[in-house]
Amino acid sequence: MIQTEDKPQIQSLSLEEFLTQPETKPAQEYINGVVYQKPMPKGKHSRIQKCLIDSISQVAETKHLACAFPELRCSFGGRSIVPDIVVLEWQNIPLDEQGEIANDVNIAPDWTIEILSPDQNTTRVINNILFCLKHQTQLGWLIEPQERLVLVFKPKQQPEVFEGEQILPVLDILKDYQLSVNELFNCLKP
Repeated sequence: MIQTEDKPQIQSLSLEEFLTQPETKPAQEYINGVVYQKPMPKGKHSRIQKCLIDSISQVAETKHLACAFPELRCSFGGRSIVPDIVVLEWQNIPLDEQGEIANDVNIAPDWTIEILSPDQNTTRVINNILFCLKHQTQLGWLIEPQERLVLVFKPKQQPEVFEGEQILPVLDILKDYQLSVNELFNCLKP
């Protein structure tokens, strides 16, 4: 049984069984034996996601530093989650036998980015970011379009709120990538 954000139920599926199920749109996540359906992205969510992926890729991919992926399933530590944006450092991108990007990603992202949707459970999203940090993720962003702020998570540190002209922290290898909170939200204006 699939659960919406509001009414989770314990599932009888193991993680391995969950991973054999067909993918759904919007994606489902497997967290502590419970399957959750992510909400369908809406306009602001989709636009922020596209703008961020484009801008990160412009800096990161040309120099083979990192790669940004939309809605990439990452299965690790007994969970299978689908962050809105996953950034993997170049050397951490899983490859298949042909040297191409593998379909299955069984590691935590180096950087996880979530864009809060109006009907999304904030606590569950934060829980996923914290879980990633416990499994070697270097950076997490929770973007809150309604409040025009970004909550930034780093390992073993208190979360910090960034807003206005503050420059957002990024992965150390992306030192040439600078983005203020206002610049992030300016992409919402056509």
